[in-house]
Amino acid sequence: MNVKKILIVSAAVAVCAAGAWLLRGRFTKTERGRAARVVTASLGPIEEAVEASGGVAPLNRVEIKPPISGRIEQLLVEEGTTVKAGQILAWMSSSDRAAILDAARAKGPDELKKWQDSYKPTPIIAPLSGVIILRNTVVGQAVDGGTILFAMSDTLIVVAQVDESSIGRIRKGLPCRITLDSYPDKTVQGTVFDILHEGKNVSNVITYGVKVKPETVPPFFRSQMTANVSFILHRKEDAVLVPSAAVQESRDGGKFVLVKGEEGKPERLPVQTGVESGDKVEIVSGLAEGDEILLSQGRYRPQQAAQSSPLLPSMPGRQSRGGRSTGGGGGPPPP
Repeated sequence: MNVKKILIVSAAVAVCAAGAWLLRGRFTKTERGRAARVVTASLGPIEEAVEASGGVAPLNRVEIKPPISGRIEQLLVEEGTTVKAGQILAWMSSSDRAAILDAARAKGPDELKKWQDSYKPTPIIAPLSGVIILRNTVVGQAVDGGTILFAMSDTLIVVAQVDESSIGRIRKGLPCRITLDSYPDKTVQGTVFDILHEGKNVSNVITYGVKVKPETVPPFFRSQMTANVSFILHRKEDAVLVPSAAVQESRDGGKFVLVKGEEGKPERLPVQTGVESGDKVEIVSGLAEGDEILLSQGRYRPQQAAQSSPLLPSMPGRQSRGGRSTGGGGGPPPP
């Protein structure tokens, strides 16, 4: 091997050795401690909630049917109308009256008025106070005892389907927050007032109906609208909060956070936690508002260096990790 080639090989070996030394030092440094940033404990609201979906439904839904067969003569209410118990919703003629009026109408207005005055129509009465949520008839329609003319509700509620794994945490009187898919920017407060005893099996998942009464039924509520309900199990307005990632668990089951110790080295500080929600956790004891803690950024794992460098010639007799020779062949070594 001439002098020029020896110098090139020596320089390549020196570069690779220096790179390996630098990689070794960086890897060792990150192994000793993780990169972290400083965060501050702050005061704020936090809540623990059970989320469920359901729909708007009448508390009591009543279908109104005609007492006799006949024909609808006049409608006095529309969908959305608020009515009182005993209020007249419509007028109808019996089948006999409808036939007589049709015959009288052919003889002229005087004859028609005579029979209208002497043969009175039948009223359709509201059985309770509430809102008309369905009008299922028109003037002139022939009806019988099985025809649904109206449906009404005394008030609208929300029925949420809660998974059996969470139903044990729901109780009567629990405050709720209701949002509708149709109006996601409008929130309605409510309260649990009933929990159904019979569950439903949907795709091998058992759910139980939970009835929620809104504090005030807004005008945009409609029966069968999809609703999302947050059952508020616990809520604190002024809790000491830190990111959930900052709280770690020790081997004995205790909780701790990292704080700056002497010379800036991280030290463990035991804490007790309370409500956890999303990426926030409440600190019951161990920290106060304004205290600084360290939030781990994870351990750096450098890529493994290549087992051989393309700058180096193949060296017979040098073994790889698998035990196979990395040399270029079985020939004798160069002189």
